[in-house]
Amino acid sequence: MPDPRYSCPMRPDFIPTTTHKRDEFSETVSGHLEGAPERKLVLRKLDGVPVWAKPIAAFLARKEVRSLRVVTGITGTPELIRVDEEGILRSWSEGIPLNLAKPDDAAFYKDAKRILREMRARGVTHNDLAKPQNWLQAPDGRAAVIDFQLASVHRRRGKLFRLMGYEDLRHLVKQKGRYARHLLTPTERRMLQRKSLPTRIWMATGKKLYNAVTRGLFNWSDSEGSGNRIAQEGAAIRAELMAHEGVRDVILCAFALPAKGTGIYAFAETDLDPKALRALVPESRVELIQPVATLPRADLAELIAMNRLDELEIVLQREPELRDTVAPIVAGRLNLTDRRLAGI
Repeated sequence: MPDPRYSCPMRPDFIPTTTHKRDEFSETVSGHLEGAPERKLVLRKLDGVPVWAKPIAAFLARKEVRSLRVVTGITGTPELIRVDEEGILRSWSEGIPLNLAKPDDAAFYKDAKRILREMRARGVTHNDLAKPQNWLQAPDGRAAVIDFQLASVHRRRGKLFRLMGYEDLRHLVKQKGRYARHLLTPTERRMLQRKSLPTRIWMATGKKLYNAVTRGLFNWSDSEGSGNRIAQEGAAIRAELMAHEGVRDVILCAFALPAKGTGIYAFAETDLDPKALRALVPESRVELIQPVATLPRADLAELIAMNRLDELEIVLQREPELRDTVAPIVAGRLNLTDRRLAGI
């Protein structure tokens, strides 16, 4: 899907450093261009998509590219760098996902509304803002939006555009109600109580079909499509580990495997050495298992398992009292895609 406006024959190579997410339709990898390691970028890789998934992947890619072209330049949205046969390259959006940041200050939500206003002014609706992972809180406290796979560019400002714009705003208000309910205005409270008719129809019909397909066919159980192995096997795995008297507690996280698919990363609070701990559960059921002296918070464990160390550092700067617990876990982490991909 090369585009002459965003690619050139002499383009520098993209150097991957960390795999963040993988599903049937793309793989998300961060890195930088050759010769420019100081600027972090994100590549949505499309060259490894299975043949059967290529039509859907191409459809989603076209939507994302078209939307990114239009929103590029809006503060808080990604900048489209180039499009070629490898995939879609965009700027890295610095920040913590909303479900981890849990912002409770009015300035964040004011800035988030500003992003939506500017997107609507350019005829763009995001259409996937129910996921808190698609909202980020930047290090300076401002808002950012990512993942434009389902976004739409509207030529006409008709009823459909107004409806989809309203739903973007309603989903933002829903996030605000989750993390900063005390900031809701009377109008916003009414929005949360009154879903639009298409939304009610979708919840009653289309969403059920969507869940059946994604959870049944693609094995997705969470909002990031990272697989439902933990949902299906997690309780048994945890019970099996906890049955050993040397294991005090366990956290299970999903992470992108270096080759393909999604793996399970277990953090076990124990005094057992790594070899003894590894012997408790086969690698076919838990790909990585790390002994720790004290378990971190579940959200921090997720960041470590997925190698999202930039976001982790932002959290630790805000909550420095967590660093003593987290530092030895990061130092001993077992998901080293950042080192393998960079050839270190």
